[in-house]
Amino acid sequence: MDDIKQKIKTGQLIPFLGMGVFENTKTKDGSTLPYDSDSMILALNNGRAMSDRLMYEYSRAAMSLEQRKGREFIIQMTNHIYSSKEYEIPDIYKWLKELKPKYIIDTNMDDSLQKIYNDVEHFLITGVSRITADWDRYLIYLFDVKEQKYTRIEKENLNLDLPILFKPMGSTKPEMNFIISDADFVDWLTEAMGGYAMPNILKEYRKGKDYLFLGVDFSRDTFRMVTNEITIDLNAGLSLFDKEELTKKEDKFIKTHNLEVLNMSINNFINSNE
Repeated sequence: MDDIKQKIKTGQLIPFLGMGVFENTKTKDGSTLPYDSDSMILALNNGRAMSDRLMYEYSRAAMSLEQRKGREFIIQMTNHIYSSKEYEIPDIYKWLKELKPKYIIDTNMDDSLQKIYNDVEHFLITGVSRITADWDRYLIYLFDVKEQKYTRIEKENLNLDLPILFKPMGSTKPEMNFIISDADFVDWLTEAMGGYAMPNILKEYRKGKDYLFLGVDFSRDTFRMVTNEITIDLNAGLSLFDKEELTKKEDKFIKTHNLEVLNMSINNFINSNE
């Protein structure tokens, strides 16, 4: 695919960010931020590994911690990971700041994405789970540049006139809502399959679009399902992988979704698309 930056600007190529964009990202005190499932588990469990069964995927580990210590613990611990220490946002966000995609998907739960749009009015959609008031598994906000704050709005007021930031797994800001444990993902995916995980306007907009996957782990069942639901009706796309060999599940997913693999690091990708 030629001219990646131009296709992002026109909205044909939609960036889709995963936890891998945080690899080598350190806080001001030198500690590292989670960049894959294993490091997320260690962060949630105060640096301690868990059983092999729980170490398979961080949602399992989070569910175990939630069952033992309560829902509030896992919410506060997730917030603590991203909010207790200062860190510089990963370079890919800085690269995207100049492009300001009209629609961007970020499965990370911190507020790096919001920071690169804080100079323009925009909509923010964050995922939410295990609620009884509504079928919808998202909240919509409008950002006021002058006031530098978000106001929650109804879905009828969402439109394509402003950039749309979609954080399906939730975020630390403007409200702490996280899709983190098995119970969260089961609830979110169940409603996603029923059509309630994203507004109708985005379900129409996404038809025939291409995606640029950056730091997304397709080796884990959960995130393949999440990605599949969000990108229904896609045309094709690109996926960055900085490793020599893909697993069978990764390879099958990539072929099924008509993706082209770019075997390079995110930094090399940025440097080659300056």
